Amino acid sequence: MKILVLGGAGFLGANLVRRCLAEPNVQLTVLDPLLNSPQKNLDDILDRIHFVIGDLRDEALLSELVQDQDVVFNSAAQSSHTLSIQYPLLDTEINCLGNLKLLEAVRRYNRKAILVFPSASTVIGTAQENIVDEDHKEVPLEIYSANKGVVEKYYRIYHALHGLKTVILRFTNLYGPYGKGSPEFGFVNYFIHLASNNGEIKIFGDGSQSRNVLYVEDAAEILWRAAWNPKLYGKLFFAASPYHLSVREIAETIVSVWGRGKVVYDPWPEERRLIEVGSVRFSSARLKALTGWEASYDFVSGLKKTREIMERSLQAVKS
Repeated sequence: MKILVLGGAGFLGANLVRRCLAEPNVQLTVLDPLLNSPQKNLDDILDRIHFVIGDLRDEALLSELVQDQDVVFNSAAQSSHTLSIQYPLLDTEINCLGNLKLLEAVRRYNRKAILVFPSASTVIGTAQENIVDEDHKEVPLEIYSANKGVVEKYYRIYHALHGLKTVILRFTNLYGPYGKGSPEFGFVNYFIHLASNNGEIKIFGDGSQSRNVLYVEDAAEILWRAAWNPKLYGKLFFAASPYHLSVREIAETIVSVWGRGKVVYDPWPEERRLIEVGSVRFSSARLKALTGWEASYDFVSGLKKTREIMERSLQAVKS
């Protein structure tokens, strides 16, 4: 079978590529624009994939790559909430126009392909209900989340109008190996980076606000399974774990697992306070009912596996 992973050298993409390679008889093509990412995240498996340096916005390249593919996973994105506020036009160009170009390429050149799109739980904004499910209204607080919501609608429209087999999964706070150690790209991985370097983990406020955390291999697993389940085509689902932890608990658990680092507290910066969604609890009951999927890793076991992979990768670099 032929699989195309867009953004396959990034955090979610690199884990998804490894999940795809666990299947027999997979011919895997990976597209990513970052020249140094393959060496960081895919170096140990480059000989098992066809790697293409390119961009989601390249219409001609997309039209060529989607032909004859059985499944297209699109994990290519501008994925920072804060950067989307600073550079809203860039975020829209990549996340909205890039996805429209992909949908058009599949519509024109390969309508049989299955298209799987990882979205974000933050499209809802601040939770209006005690438990958030797919019926919750969308009031996003920043450009990245607003654009993710727009793209979800593109995928559903292309399913309804053109018969494309699309699946949309909204993920919560992903963490795990191959992530960026930067605050712009997911706070859990940033906390992990700080702890691994024996740094200070800075929490705004008292850290009591709850977050749902999902180990990235669990996300990769449901992305794979969703591609082959016709009951999901044309729909969107929350893919969350049952683990809702306070930001304080998340930070303290990371410090405990790594045995390094320190948790400190600071007042909220105004620019962060404005996009803070508060405590949110998500339900994946609909997705579980149709697929049987649920998270395999609790937070501690996910952190331990993350540390194991990070330390193994570091040893490989040193040797």
